[in-house]
Amino acid sequence: MTDIAVEITGLKKAFGDLEVLRGIDLTVERGNVVCIIGPSGSGKSTLLRCVNLLEEPTAGKVVVNDVELTDPDADIDKARTGIGMVFQGFNLFSHLNVLNNLTVAQRKVLGRSAAEATGIARRNLERVGLSDKIGAMPAQLSGGQQQRVAIARALSMDPSVMLFDEPTSALDPELVGDVLTVMRQLADEGMTMLVVTHEMQFAREVADRVLFMDGGVVVEEGPAEQVIGTPTQERTKTFLARVLDPVHWEQPPA
Repeated sequence: MTDIAVEITGLKKAFGDLEVLRGIDLTVERGNVVCIIGPSGSGKSTLLRCVNLLEEPTAGKVVVNDVELTDPDADIDKARTGIGMVFQGFNLFSHLNVLNNLTVAQRKVLGRSAAEATGIARRNLERVGLSDKIGAMPAQLSGGQQQRVAIARALSMDPSVMLFDEPTSALDPELVGDVLTVMRQLADEGMTMLVVTHEMQFAREVADRVLFMDGGVVVEEGPAEQVIGTPTQERTKTFLARVLDPVHWEQPPA
């Protein structure tokens, strides 16, 4: 297996006449964290969903773990087992308790026994600090706890790449920290991660690289400190000024 976990070349995605992605090139090395930032509607989430073909690209090539997912002959289901995804919504099965949420895919997709799946679920719940919630129903959990269960569920499939699509944007502010702490731990453990986020401090501290997207293209990319701290593109500067200091930001004159 090569040192490249994800390689995207010339990626385009259109919904009818609306071109959401207009030629994205991206390479992610194993163990790296890449944060994708930008305004709403810039194509960030669509890019992430194209990585595991939840969205079918209009053009371009997507290679994950040395498998070209855009190849018509690719075994997409098999390839997806190595890609974990955590959504903005928690997407837990509301009728299943936490343990069953973590074991059902292990048993049905990976063919693990109930005992093996339960052991793995317990270890991952411990990783996210929720060992005591193993029998709880999703409705009994806070939003932050549900999101951490969703992360544990993804980890239980033993992915080599994790995709996070704005994992904290649906949470109350006081619950965001617990989720980001888990994500920091994953980064420290060497997990390859692509993270669409509005949490600039997290991106600045954790990301190896940051991509700023707007209008379906990558406007600026580089080390986190450079893109967020000293951006070179005016569009990046305007966006960050508004995000980092929204109270004092004023619309520039037309």
